[in-house]
Amino acid sequence: MATNDRRSGRERRSVPRAKATVDIEWENHLGRHSGTISDISRQGCFVLSGGDFVNGETVFIYLPLSTGNLARVKGEIANNVFEIGFAVKFEGLSETELEFIDNFIAFHTEEG
Repeated sequence: MATNDRRSGRERRSVPRAKATVDIEWENHLGRHSGTISDISRQGCFVLSGGDFVNGETVFIYLPLSTGNLARVKGEIANNVFEIGFAVKFEGLSETELEFIDNFIAFHTEEG
């Protein structure tokens, strides 16, 4: 389900996101924090989390693997909502990382 741009009423996402509820960790210049992914696509995700973050900031999202390890994905905060969370646009993903994201979506989402 995609959302409309609050400022213009037009669709901002080029790829629809699938709903998910996955506890993750994320990291910015202030350290590591906990959060929950509420939706995800090949291009990004929305993280429910409080904390100090700003649009344009680089963050790392740590996605849980079935082995108990974590996969780190780099992104940029594209939009944030105070005390709710932030949207991340993934950056510089390799084909292997995109394949991982596709498999992660298929395993962790209601629509995947």
